[in-house]
Amino acid sequence: MSTQISELHLPVSGSLLTDGGLETTLVFHRGIELPHFAAFVLLASPEGRRELEGYYEPYLALARRHRVGFVLDTPTWRANTDWGEKLGYSPAALRTVNQDAVTFVKDLSSRWQTPLSPCAINGVIGPRGDGYKAGDVDADAAEDYHAPQVEAFAASAVDLISAITMNTVGEAIGIARAAKAQAVPCVVSFTVETDGRLVGGESLREAVEHVDEATDGSPAYYMVNCAHPSHFDGSLAEGAGWTKRLGGIRANASTKSHAELDEAETLDIGDPLDLGRRYARLRGRFPNLRVLGGCCGTDHRHLAAICEACLPVPE
Repeated sequence: MSTQISELHLPVSGSLLTDGGLETTLVFHRGIELPHFAAFVLLASPEGRRELEGYYEPYLALARRHRVGFVLDTPTWRANTDWGEKLGYSPAALRTVNQDAVTFVKDLSSRWQTPLSPCAINGVIGPRGDGYKAGDVDADAAEDYHAPQVEAFAASAVDLISAITMNTVGEAIGIARAAKAQAVPCVVSFTVETDGRLVGGESLREAVEHVDEATDGSPAYYMVNCAHPSHFDGSLAEGAGWTKRLGGIRANASTKSHAELDEAETLDIGDPLDLGRRYARLRGRFPNLRVLGGCCGTDHRHLAAICEACLPVPE
């Protein structure tokens, strides 16, 4: 692992971009059917791989234009045991899928990264259940459950892994412990409801502090994703120790609640320019928010607006 890429694990020396809402873009903008919202199934065909390449490339072009690093996600949010079983994948097949996903994005990064816009390969881990609904997974069970996916990534060319759309503290702790056991850097990204709290009622502060306490602070940093900034910006306090552990945002485009989004038949893309302004205000308050990306409903237009607001193009 190069020193340059290694520095991307911690967002301390410059900004990093990510992509937006992979699944919502493919389903609503591309008209692609994703069974159980699983994008990894596209890796099984040349046509599917081309769709994935076409999805990632506008974001990689933004990173190149703005001369910033890029955290390149594997399309593996659903590539765990329970969801894989619903899709007919055995544990051995899932291990292959996760490692194939790493190879896929690694090859993509080799064609797009530059010395000024290097890529970090990020193995994405999603929740065991539904990211919009409370799960019932304690830390020990979560560690056992997610260990196979973590191990598959650790044996591949990832630079870090990220637990995305976590809505329970126990599951976040379990994944962080599994990553620590494999000595792979881990990011934990929580999702919150419109009141800024996890679906079980914990505040972001409580979630971050509990995971840090239970793991000896092993996560490299924390993020918030799958929620609009208006849902959580009031929960963040300048100068608080725990907020310094927040390294990035991947917000939803819509101000709607998870329940409303779950029932929606059309995609609410919100206001990209307003979203960019909200990111800029948050960055002004919390300069440690270095990783900038999107989640449900966002696409490359939202990221372009975020870049314009937060990352002026160098002369």
